[in-house]
Amino acid sequence: MVGTGLTLIILLSYAVYSNTVDSEYYAYTTTNEHQIMEITSESEGYAQWYYTTNSAITWVNFSVDGAPPGATLTIEAEGSNWSHSPSLGLQNQSYICNEPDSDYSKYLETCEYSRIHSIELENGSGTLRGRVSLELPIKGKGYLESENHENAQNEASELINSAKKTITWKIKVEDDGEIVSSAGMLIESEYSSHELVNLEKFKLNPVQETVYSFSALVGCFFLVLVIPLLIFFSARYRENKNEGLRATIEEE
Repeated sequence: MVGTGLTLIILLSYAVYSNTVDSEYYAYTTTNEHQIMEITSESEGYAQWYYTTNSAITWVNFSVDGAPPGATLTIEAEGSNWSHSPSLGLQNQSYICNEPDSDYSKYLETCEYSRIHSIELENGSGTLRGRVSLELPIKGKGYLESENHENAQNEASELINSAKKTITWKIKVEDDGEIVSSAGMLIESEYSSHELVNLEKFKLNPVQETVYSFSALVGCFFLVLVIPLLIFFSARYRENKNEGLRATIEEE
């Protein structure tokens, strides 16, 4: 038991050391700005607009209210394919977007990867959400493995720059294949853009990790030592009790 405990202590100590002093992982932080699309009408009085972005984008949201019930909202991205699923942005929903070439449709919902996506506007309102870059961190913080700080800086910058695309978003609302009137219709379009802000070597908190390691060690000893001892003493107590009963019967 002592040898097992010492082995666990050495392994846990090395794990903390390797991720605190000698880590090869770097944490990079990006902006995560939600920006409004100042859309421009293509045809005055008709529900048809466009807007051009040049940023590294993760999320896009298009919301419509006041359209004819049953109309169709269609979003076309000239310049890039993007991913969409009705479950995007909804809690307690299972879906997968980062493997568009794999077929998981038998098990859970998958995102459709295309240039054009559409939804039906039930009661004249609805929201279409999409993902443009699947590599960028949604919440603005990601991690990468690299040999040194300079290489990590270059890799993080390249990740952001490669996600920057010129995309013209074309938005339209149709009913029976015809563009409807925009009178009384409210449309909101926004996107999340990212720029590299900071990069630093990934480090664990030694004190916190020591507490976690000690807790794990105590838990291991409890499972390996305390529970078997409880079983042993329970068996001994029952055996002594039975011997006492046998002795009482023999005396009678």
